[in-house]
Amino acid sequence: MTTTAPTTNGRVIALAHYSARALLEGVLTRHGVTFEQSVTLRVVTVAGGSVDRDELVADVIGSLKSDASVVHGAIDELTAAKLLDQDPAQASRLRLTDAGRKLYETTTAETAGISARLYAGIPAEDLAVAGRVLTLLTERANAELAEA
Repeated sequence: MTTTAPTTNGRVIALAHYSARALLEGVLTRHGVTFEQSVTLRVVTVAGGSVDRDELVADVIGSLKSDASVVHGAIDELTAAKLLDQDPAQASRLRLTDAGRKLYETTTAETAGISARLYAGIPAEDLAVAGRVLTLLTERANAELAEA
């Protein structure tokens, strides 16, 4: 099989993103979770296991650049699957259930192994430069989106 070398940096970045995303989606599919649901679980986990619903929606929209309806749908699906539930101490908050925490930990462990293989042998300095460049591109794209 022959491949054509990408001709633009944007294409190189896109190809890397979609290749890695395909690997992630494979893990998520095996566990019956969508990408949107996974991102939602991550936000709740990073927030300490409980987060205000409006903050959760805003964070996921900011990450995925999706409609609120998509995020609300993911939350509803996670709640129906008993991976998230309403925090009894504060009705406006959602929290991870034990099943949600276990699913997140399992998929994270599997994807960490994939990431380790993908990043293996790449010098730390190169990863740092790539991180800075991708952060700058994200900031610029977000600024363009804010103006649109």
